[in-house]
Amino acid sequence: MYKRILVANRGEIALRIIRACRELGIESVAIFSEADRGAAYLELADEAFCVGPAKGAESYRKIDRVISAAEIGNVQAIHPGYGFLSENAHFNEICRSCKIDFIGPTPEAMARLGDKNTARKLAREAKVPVVPGSAGLISDESEAVRVAHEIGFPVLVKASAGGGGRGMRVALNDLALKAALQQASTEAEAAFGDGSIYLEKYIEHPRHVEVQVLADHHGNVVHLWERDCSTQRRHQKLIEESPSPGLSPETRAAMCESAVRLIKAAGYTNAGTVEFIVDAEENFYFIEVNARIQVEHPVTEMVTGIDLIKSQIRIAAGEPLPFSQSDIVARGVAIECRINAEDPKKNFQPSPGKIERLIAPGGFGVRFDSHAHTGYTVSPHYDSMIGKLIVHQPTRREAIDCMLRALSELRIVGIQTTVPLHREILRHAAFVDGRMDTTFIERSGLTQ
Repeated sequence: MYKRILVANRGEIALRIIRACRELGIESVAIFSEADRGAAYLELADEAFCVGPAKGAESYRKIDRVISAAEIGNVQAIHPGYGFLSENAHFNEICRSCKIDFIGPTPEAMARLGDKNTARKLAREAKVPVVPGSAGLISDESEAVRVAHEIGFPVLVKASAGGGGRGMRVALNDLALKAALQQASTEAEAAFGDGSIYLEKYIEHPRHVEVQVLADHHGNVVHLWERDCSTQRRHQKLIEESPSPGLSPETRAAMCESAVRLIKAAGYTNAGTVEFIVDAEENFYFIEVNARIQVEHPVTEMVTGIDLIKSQIRIAAGEPLPFSQSDIVARGVAIECRINAEDPKKNFQPSPGKIERLIAPGGFGVRFDSHAHTGYTVSPHYDSMIGKLIVHQPTRREAIDCMLRALSELRIVGIQTTVPLHREILRHAAFVDGRMDTTFIERSGLTQ
């Protein structure tokens, strides 16, 4: 087992990893930008180094500075968390060349699955259903029009290196397709440095369901069941839950088995998430693999009782999984609300500033993962998520009621947050009945 690990991230996920290290008897080394200097969670690390100014590109994404901190901190491994460098295969390779373990998949597996076009090809070979679309990358406008007519409108233009809804456009006809190609490619080039795109058939009113997997270096691969992430706005997740409501046991089993098959085919190790969309007839289609831990991982932890961060660390250190597939039982229902410093009434405008008062909820089955506290200043330089509120109860109805109670207890004064919107969603008849899809929020008018 490792003696020291560098946490190459900030905020809530950095605190989560530091806590896991402490429970495993591992010293943690934190990094921070000038904007995060003095953050309370840094005091829980055994050592902390400043890696640059507030801008992420000059600090948390600056590979040479992160590696220098790791070398000065004398660590054996780096945990990247999510975001920043977590899915950067080049950073992963540099870690390996510096004899520092990267707590995640190998650079090769990350590269294979990080490119959505390559991942789709691998999925087809592993007999995992994929959304009908172009066989490869789209080279020009005429090819895009031809493919669109073959699979039928509406179509989804997707960036091969995209994520978080960036580099994605829906087209309903030829004219819209030509505009979407340029927009998606330009956006992807600016965000990811890669403007290549491909086409998929647009599945109308789909649900977004993902399967959590763990794979060790001894050939063992297991799934930890699924999470439903359909409650989202413009491809940004708001609420996640497990199990997925309305999914039949047969579809659930087939989807989870498909995820394991793909992960084995990719030679993937550590934690990962295989994402699918599900249509109204419960046909499911692979869309991508997130080669990292995800924001919503506590949902899976609550229903399975398995600590995913500790599992990541143990796998990276060479330990075999201590459980088999038959040992992993999902119990009860878990729901997570992402608490963002945004104003839903003003088109989700970010709301940075000082938190004058914060009171976290508690009680049976309630978990609040956050680095924020009274007096904490939410920076305008980073993602607006300041915490995750998770509940776990025997039934979905009880979980919804528990979440509503916990949201009523949560006090965040001084900034605007998404808490009022979460209350509205949880009371909406479609959500209560489990009738959500990825367009539910827009169609419901909840954000107007």
